Amino acid sequence: MDRNQLNDLSTFAVIAREGSFTRAASILGMSTSALSHAMRGLETRLGVRLLSRTTRSVAPTEAGAHLLATLGPALRSIEEGLQGLDDWRGSPTGTVRITTFAWVAEKILEPKLPAFLLANPGIRVEVEIEDALVDIVAAGFDAGIRFGETLDKDMVAVRVGPDLRTIVVATPDYFARIPPPVSPYDLDRHECIGYRLTTSGGLLPWEFRVDGKDIKVRTTGPLVVNDGALAASAIRAGVGLGYIMEEEVIEDLAAGRLVQVLDEYCPSFPGCYLYHPSRRQSPPALRALIEALRVR
Repeated sequence: MDRNQLNDLSTFAVIAREGSFTRAASILGMSTSALSHAMRGLETRLGVRLLSRTTRSVAPTEAGAHLLATLGPALRSIEEGLQGLDDWRGSPTGTVRITTFAWVAEKILEPKLPAFLLANPGIRVEVEIEDALVDIVAAGFDAGIRFGETLDKDMVAVRVGPDLRTIVVATPDYFARIPPPVSPYDLDRHECIGYRLTTSGGLLPWEFRVDGKDIKVRTTGPLVVNDGALAASAIRAGVGLGYIMEEEVIEDLAAGRLVQVLDEYCPSFPGCYLYHPSRRQSPPALRALIEALRVR
């Protein structure tokens, strides 16, 4: 096969994966006009249209999707083979693409990622923030970071954070107006701050363990948000009862600004895990990042 054609096929795979000439150009370090020219040339040589272009997006045609399904495993094998050469170099190199959500980016990646990149100048990390669960194989990611309870069983998972707990809190002033709940079933008498899930559009249920059984309580109140920081501000202002990560309010609880209730009904749950496909050998750059994030 002509080397230029192999390069163009690899470029086509990136464009199809990203759904954008602009994003693909940024990843490949090329201009959008150069990418467009390369794709027109490839389509001319193959005699078939591979990409459907609109003013807003780019998507594979039926022929393009068929080619991509065939190319994907071969291109990944080539990439893994090249990345495997890092074992003979002094330090790992390559790009690691990760999908996660905003809370993990703040709590897990922000404290550790800068030092990792400074210590590994040959590694480039791309992080995409997305609340919805993503098929990392189909979307071209090397790994994802999510709560352990949401992971597919066929993934290799490495713990990168401690167990977590979501608790119920409010201000002393709020409880001066409305007596604290004694059990989760008392929440229907309270002003609860709701969180709307961006993935499904539904409201996040408040989860508890009562007599050894897990229950979900639907709450109502004066405020519904899809931003954790705004919810926390409303809780601290005394607007209502909040359902929030324990570590987010440790200082508030210690200072007496917030009061915790229903403690015995709030169990811990698996924390964050980095997960990736169960390949026989992970790329060295990914292995290095895993070691940097791993909780020991």
